[in-house]
Amino acid sequence: MALLNISLTFENVWPTPAVRWRGTLSIELAVCLLGLAAVAHIRRSPLPRLVAALSAVWTALAIGRYSAVTAPALYGRDFNIYWELRFVPDVVAMVTRVAPVWLIVVSVAVVVACLTLVYLLLRWSWTTVAAAMMTRGDRRIVFAVAIAAVVLFFTSRSLFATPVTPTFVRQARFVVDAFARASTLPPSPAFDADLAGLTGTDVFVVFVESYGAVSYERSDIAPSLAPAMARFEAAIRETKRDVVSAYVESPTFGGSSWLAHVSLLSGVEVRDPDANAHLMAERRDTLVRLFARRGFRTVALMPGLRQRWPEGAFYGFDEIYGATRIGYRGPSFGWFVIPDQFSLYRLDALELDRRPRARLFVFFPTISTHFPFSPTPPYQPDWSRMANVHPYDAPDLERAYAREPEWPYFAPGYVDAIAYDFETLGAYLRRHADGDFVMILLGDHQPPAVLSGRGAPWDVPVHVVAARPDLLGRLVAHGFRRGLWPARPAIGRMHALLPRLLDAFGSGDGHREPEIVRSKEKR
Repeated sequence: MALLNISLTFENVWPTPAVRWRGTLSIELAVCLLGLAAVAHIRRSPLPRLVAALSAVWTALAIGRYSAVTAPALYGRDFNIYWELRFVPDVVAMVTRVAPVWLIVVSVAVVVACLTLVYLLLRWSWTTVAAAMMTRGDRRIVFAVAIAAVVLFFTSRSLFATPVTPTFVRQARFVVDAFARASTLPPSPAFDADLAGLTGTDVFVVFVESYGAVSYERSDIAPSLAPAMARFEAAIRETKRDVVSAYVESPTFGGSSWLAHVSLLSGVEVRDPDANAHLMAERRDTLVRLFARRGFRTVALMPGLRQRWPEGAFYGFDEIYGATRIGYRGPSFGWFVIPDQFSLYRLDALELDRRPRARLFVFFPTISTHFPFSPTPPYQPDWSRMANVHPYDAPDLERAYAREPEWPYFAPGYVDAIAYDFETLGAYLRRHADGDFVMILLGDHQPPAVLSGRGAPWDVPVHVVAARPDLLGRLVAHGFRRGLWPARPAIGRMHALLPRLLDAFGSGDGHREPEIVRSKEKR
């Protein structure tokens, strides 16, 4: 009975995957004991089928309990079985690409062995309890204990762990709602800005993976990251540009980056995959389509994309560069292999260096700052070497690979990864010192709760870098502040950022013809 109780009442050892028991009780166990006692009183014989079924259900409840207490600690959000299972094939495909076969086999074997062990322990427990129920004295004791537990549940709730069964009811409701509900998405904002404030410029929307408010507000992160951010701001000033910054609230936390992407590009708040699926099935205007109508060539630079991306049709990109087309041949880093520096290097070759060309709208979700953040690619000052099979010197590569993730303290790896991306972006500004472009840099979500901490806000920084004082001034009027360091409070949610940007980018009401870029920027 103690083992059965612990299996549904353990708590998470934050912020790790480990668990421990704090002495709480399970109301589900008390109810099941009452039912089993009643059945035993009527049947007066062992019930092997009932025990087997109860053991299987209890195993599922124990797994549900583990998911319920562990997911918030690691990711900062609840586990939704309907949403998460839909992405299992993608996760499996990613893992099989980067992990050796022996590691996959061993990992699967360990998981199966653990689940089997849990089931066998729980079945042994229920078999023992059921056998005791056949004795009148033991049955009366168990019945009395269970009744006492039920009374305590209604009088001293603090002695009990949160029941697990409501979690499964809630998950079932998610599934029913997903299949039954009609789209209740709000209307799209007006995509009628003439973008006159962007005459002659290229526009970059760069989502920096896991770039969250912790970069400025965590005492063990912000001071270590401050020198890299100062160097990035110096690159902005040295190239005669300026920057304004703010916080916005992301629609997601610790993962599901595409929810942030679609919320910004569509202007419709999307906080779960079901709303995303409904939106993808509709014909909506997007920021991408607006830029295309105003004469821009719209490009998605997607180094993390290794499979079909039907969502690209919804957005309306002219060109999508996935991992294969980007064509990286160097050493691998992390789950997604390709260093962000190489992606920007290839963007120049694929698009910016072409002559003549239209103005560009570039959407670039980075990947080098993805959890677990290590190993971080070395920054290569000689950008021309990025095209080589061996773009890094051996000592630099060895140091990068030597930096393994430190569970559960990921702050050093996070600092290295964010610093790498901003060093790369600063160098890119210098490479295009005479280039006229507006760069919108923002986080997609906070890093997982294992790094962000308990109850961390869902806010992410957003920066707009440009050499256009009027444009930046209009953003300041919308709540941005000058400089690279954002300030509280957040100016709104992610989808509400879009109208502010469009207002800053537009003036007048005339449609402008496509502009052709003919002069080559200095490198």
